[in-house]
Amino acid sequence: MRVGRTAGVTDTGRRRRRNEDAFVVQPPLFAVADGMGGAQAGEVASKLAAAALADTDHGQLRGSEGVVALIQEANRRVYERANEDPSASGMGTTMTVALVEDGQVVIGHVGDSRAYLVRDGSLEQLTDDHSLVNELMKSGKLSPEEAETHPQRSVITRALGTDPDVDVDTFTIEAREGDIFLLCSDGLTSMIGDTAILDVLEHHRRDLDRAARTLVSEANRGGGEDNITVVAFEIAPGDADDLEETRRLPVAGEEDTLSGLDPVPAVDTMVVPPDQVDVVVARGVAPVETRRPAYWRLVAAMVFLLAVAAVLVVWGLLR
Repeated sequence: MRVGRTAGVTDTGRRRRRNEDAFVVQPPLFAVADGMGGAQAGEVASKLAAAALADTDHGQLRGSEGVVALIQEANRRVYERANEDPSASGMGTTMTVALVEDGQVVIGHVGDSRAYLVRDGSLEQLTDDHSLVNELMKSGKLSPEEAETHPQRSVITRALGTDPDVDVDTFTIEAREGDIFLLCSDGLTSMIGDTAILDVLEHHRRDLDRAARTLVSEANRGGGEDNITVVAFEIAPGDADDLEETRRLPVAGEEDTLSGLDPVPAVDTMVVPPDQVDVVVARGVAPVETRRPAYWRLVAAMVFLLAVAAVLVVWGLLR
């Protein structure tokens, strides 16, 4: 078996000014990253992580150990940049990776970007979201219906770049001919449901480029509240060395997705360690140091200094 058709599409969405998603389509390696942080830091984080994968000699990768090593290298680059550059302080990114080798697909996962498998007419979510609402659902404190509209649904419990090392979930799927694997950011899954995703992939399974563009269009039609990234690939018969050439295609209407709409996002991603989940739920907000980016701390400091200067000037005049 080999990698057959592939597709990779990313779109800013209808509410964001910038695209903080990034992706890799370099068979046999595929990945999606969804960045977060103040100013442009999220965009920097996701691109750093994707570059770490793209720079690697894929011929040297082997199994789950290789995938973990890749993600750890991506984590190291993001973490170092966040600590060296004050404007990037606190940035991070999700990452979901798929490596195809020897009739298997190895998945590595951090955050709430997802991997799906389409097989025999059904769609299966392969990854487990590292998110606050998923933790609450697993503990029985939240129903799936409540999770869909929960005000803290963008709070994640694990991300690249927030610590020197990151805990990576890995597992291996025995691939079958005809399988379609989908990697995506939550900008897709928060806008359209599993049934709609399956319908599109089944309808366009012979043209994954069109399938990916259609999924992005459907997510934008549903509101497009976040950046949307879709990566898809199929398992085809033949030798592993016989790979099709891959292309990145533009999304129809990508240039005017902000036209006439509010470009300010209603919800942004935050990272809260699992041991702080109960605190966040009780307070109803993320910890201050998590939800306030470095950019706004700098602005607050400048405003404070200007206010002090004004007071001193007035005091001097009154003397």
